[in-house]
Amino acid sequence: MRFHRNQFIDLLTFGHVDRPMFVELFGPLIGLEDEWLRQGATQDEIDMVAFDWDYVPIIGCGGHTGPRGGQSVILDETADYLLQRDYLGRTTKLFKQFATAPLPLDFPVKNMDDWLKLRPMFTFTEDRINWEAVEAAKKAQREGVLVVGNIPGGFDIPRELMGEEVACVAYYEQPELMHDILRTLAETAVKVYERITEQLIVDHISVHEDMAGKSGSLAGPRQIEEFIQPYYRAVWDLVSSRGTRIFRQDSDGNMNSVIEAFLKCGVNVMYPMEPAAGMDIIEVRKKYGDRLAMLGGIDKHVLRKSRGDIRHELEYKMQPLLQQGGMVFGLDHRIPNGTPLENYRYYVNTGRELLGLPPLDPSARGWQRMAF
Repeated sequence: MRFHRNQFIDLLTFGHVDRPMFVELFGPLIGLEDEWLRQGATQDEIDMVAFDWDYVPIIGCGGHTGPRGGQSVILDETADYLLQRDYLGRTTKLFKQFATAPLPLDFPVKNMDDWLKLRPMFTFTEDRINWEAVEAAKKAQREGVLVVGNIPGGFDIPRELMGEEVACVAYYEQPELMHDILRTLAETAVKVYERITEQLIVDHISVHEDMAGKSGSLAGPRQIEEFIQPYYRAVWDLVSSRGTRIFRQDSDGNMNSVIEAFLKCGVNVMYPMEPAAGMDIIEVRKKYGDRLAMLGGIDKHVLRKSRGDIRHELEYKMQPLLQQGGMVFGLDHRIPNGTPLENYRYYVNTGRELLGLPPLDPSARGWQRMAF
């Protein structure tokens, strides 16, 4: 089912709930489609549209807040991998059979001098705003399309520039460097959204961090408060004063120790809430109530187990506590390889049953990657 922007905003801000929302956030891992074809999948199932997933149509707001400039150069390519020098000057390797994102092999920033060479890629210029796209967004918004904007991650960008280890140590050994990076991100994003929000309400702001593993977040509450919070708040205080309702953060891993810190930054939606990393959407809802909405949260690994295991997971996660708003139900990341097609079909049908949604209609088609 297609959700109108107002329905989606109401759902994630604990307003009126017309009905639960059941989605596929990311889609299948590389290789799963071949497995399913061998198991008799139709092309519509491979394309996800046969499952009539809920979605909200989206359109970009017309602003660009991330790094710009730089050229990627192919260094070597085989059937198995692609070796490149990317736009930041990093050497990266993409393993084609297993991954959708390349692995950086080196990083361009070790100190302030290195950063200053790259900083122009992150500073504001007027051409970061596409005014034709702003006008298109205004028109689409009137037709029920959700207008989305993005900001670069406050942890993600230093990690992309320096690598995880150097970035984490820099909080302690090079704080002036971290502050300058984040101050630059803030200044650029604020200037972009100051201009755009004079003409357009940006419904939804997203930020990608991926800053945690099973053992917890790579930055703690102190680092978030000192370094990331001023950046987030500068953007959020501006856009929320001009009508933005949703500030959504994407991070895998166990974020339990830093949820409170990010709520203070203005974040009000998190995903994908991975159970294998210790995230339990029921416990998170009990602790934070309507301060935090969520997407995902259903254990993707259970799809490779029995039907009884699948039903048990869905009955626990889809209980009435989470059907009252502030929840978009879906798997906690990509559908894993080794997931039997029949199990996935069972998951879809059982989830619809528990949420009180009608059985699948063969003529209905709905699917959009919700990890925007």
